[in-house]
Amino acid sequence: MSLYHYASPTTFYPLAGRLIIPFAVIAATLAAIGLWMGFFVAPTDYQQGEVYRIIFIHVPAAWMGMFIYLVMAGWAAASLIWNTRLSAMMAQALAPTGAMFTFVALWTGAFWGRPTWGAYWVWDARMTSTLVLLFLYLGYIALRAAIEDPRRADRASAVLALVGVVNVPIIYFSVRWWNTLHQGASVSPTMAPKMAETMLTAMLIMTLACWAYAIAVALHRVRSIILERERHTEWARALVRTQDAQGPAARSDSSTVQGAR
Repeated sequence: MSLYHYASPTTFYPLAGRLIIPFAVIAATLAAIGLWMGFFVAPTDYQQGEVYRIIFIHVPAAWMGMFIYLVMAGWAAASLIWNTRLSAMMAQALAPTGAMFTFVALWTGAFWGRPTWGAYWVWDARMTSTLVLLFLYLGYIALRAAIEDPRRADRASAVLALVGVVNVPIIYFSVRWWNTLHQGASVSPTMAPKMAETMLTAMLIMTLACWAYAIAVALHRVRSIILERERHTEWARALVRTQDAQGPAARSDSSTVQGAR
């Protein structure tokens, strides 16, 4: 079966439902392992002591904030080029999760900065560009909410998402382009890791946990978006009737459609 078969919201909806629980279980399992390794197995840093352990939350959140924006922009570009509804819905579903990870990166970075730099916030190039990333996420969400016509909202928000892509390489290369308080990259595809193997393993496991979490949450959210936007179609109404007939245990999805009428 071709992947194009799942480009339709009608066929993607049940597939997304089947994938949510597996990815949620993977996320919970990896998070438990990663946090245990990071907080109880990894050695104490010889320079920063125990405070460095916040990196096992801060760094994966920062990576995910940038990565999700790129994926969101990719879906937005697909919606503009091929005029596909599902692509726009996926971009819309990813935005709140990307904003959440970016906020967590800023918040944990502030708590890390206080004991290491002596201040919760400085207008460092990386911190400032990451704050701009949060504003881009929030602007994307606000723009979509401000336009009533879904198709117009798809196009306008897609343009904003694509314009904001330029900020992602600025975040990544800021420590090279400007004199910042942030240290250089500890993990790079072109250099050997600058941290103990246990630290690196815990950080990568936490990153995979965040990745699996983002997929599970985005799939759950896109199902709600599909039902809301397809509420006038026959298949969505048939789904409501079927779930109503099956009783309260099957009504979680149908409530979205009924509430959107």
